[in-house]
Amino acid sequence: MTTVEITYIGGPTAVVELAGLRLLTDPTFDAPGEYPIGSRALVKTAAPALTPADVGPVDAVLLSHDQHPDNLDGSGRAYLSGTALTLSTASARARLGAPVRALPAWQHTGLPSPGGGTLRVTAVPALHGPAGSEPLVGEVTGFVLSGEGLPKVYVSGDNASLELVREIAGREGPFDVALLFAGAARTPLVPDATLTLTSEQAAEATRILGARHVVPLHFEHWGHFTEDGAALTKAFADAGLTERLHLLTPGASVRL
Repeated sequence: MTTVEITYIGGPTAVVELAGLRLLTDPTFDAPGEYPIGSRALVKTAAPALTPADVGPVDAVLLSHDQHPDNLDGSGRAYLSGTALTLSTASARARLGAPVRALPAWQHTGLPSPGGGTLRVTAVPALHGPAGSEPLVGEVTGFVLSGEGLPKVYVSGDNASLELVREIAGREGPFDVALLFAGAARTPLVPDATLTLTSEQAAEATRILGARHVVPLHFEHWGHFTEDGAALTKAFADAGLTERLHLLTPGASVRL
């Protein structure tokens, strides 16, 4: 089976190389600082390990959502303008226009592989908080990457729902690799619940998905994350899943 290589850039941003194609998740390249969102501000605490120039061109961007600066910032928006294809939500398409192609949940598109064959990209549902928070947090999507002779990869986006993970596993699983957005994000917008997976939920999602390998994303570099890499390491150890966890440092890559 072909391998997949993942390079962690920082926050939710990573390069996924599969089937001769290069994909980029949620582009965030801005410097540390405060980033307004409505009447609030999100605080970025660290710079990305790679610049847009370092990343270079990609075949597609997988954008979980555009409405929060920790998933798409100013530099990320500029990056989209030079990218041939960005897959995201209908809301992102309405706000951003031509750089984005809307891919509704459970629909798919094919990306031709340079070596022949097709990489199938399927949009899957995500919930950026507890049930009922959609009007506050907005529309979010995840993705599944698959194809003949290819490892099956799940990119969660900012999903906090294990119920949706179970649905995705039932329809698309099991998975070889899962990129799980974790960090147990909390903001005053939804004060009584997390907006992304907790570390324990990430470990449980690994079991549900049947994922052989997990690369966490979006668990650091922003002030609203409440659980870091150490919490992920402990949760996976407590669940007996240490061997499945690949906790990358910014700029590092893993081939799976």
